[in-house]
Amino acid sequence: MGYIPPGNINLTLAQLTINRGMRQAWSFILAFSCVEVLFTFGMMRFARWVSSDVDIDSSVNSVRISTFVDAFMIVLLLVMATVTWKNKDKAHQPKATEESRKGSVLLGLALGVLNPVQIPFWLFFGNYVILHEWINTNYLSLVIFSFGSGLGSALALYAYAHFARYIQEKFALSSMLINKSIAIFLYILAIYLVVKQVVIYLR
Repeated sequence: MGYIPPGNINLTLAQLTINRGMRQAWSFILAFSCVEVLFTFGMMRFARWVSSDVDIDSSVNSVRISTFVDAFMIVLLLVMATVTWKNKDKAHQPKATEESRKGSVLLGLALGVLNPVQIPFWLFFGNYVILHEWINTNYLSLVIFSFGSGLGSALALYAYAHFARYIQEKFALSSMLINKSIAIFLYILAIYLVVKQVVIYLR
């Protein structure tokens, strides 16, 4: 569910799908989902430790964590939006070579690792579901839960990739127009995070 709202991950995938095709999108999705599985398992194990040994209310300042995460996301969104905007005229449909597949895999791995939103999400959500005993915390249960998380992210990202292809074919939109739209939306997300932090600071 976390990947349903538009964000840097699914918009990057949409751009990749339009510019390079579904094969490249699948390489990205599989690589990203593998990182998601490992990340989820690690963070759920950490959340289990936190729920049993650490008093979150006294040890973790959620506002401070949110500020650091938002600051990182602002920089990441601005960089991705700028790169997308600069390359808007270079959109093309290259052949699915081994090198381009590796590029899509590396992009998926990189964005899977450089996705700081996962940390506070799994830290607090993981702690919440563990404290409410919605899941077991033994290794087998967490492995199954983590694979479910990876499968869910893969399905959500595939839906974005398929929808991007459908929109392009249905309305005959140019890659340049779509790339521009994605870049503008990423800029808007960055501005929203800046305004959010200003409002929090002024309070």
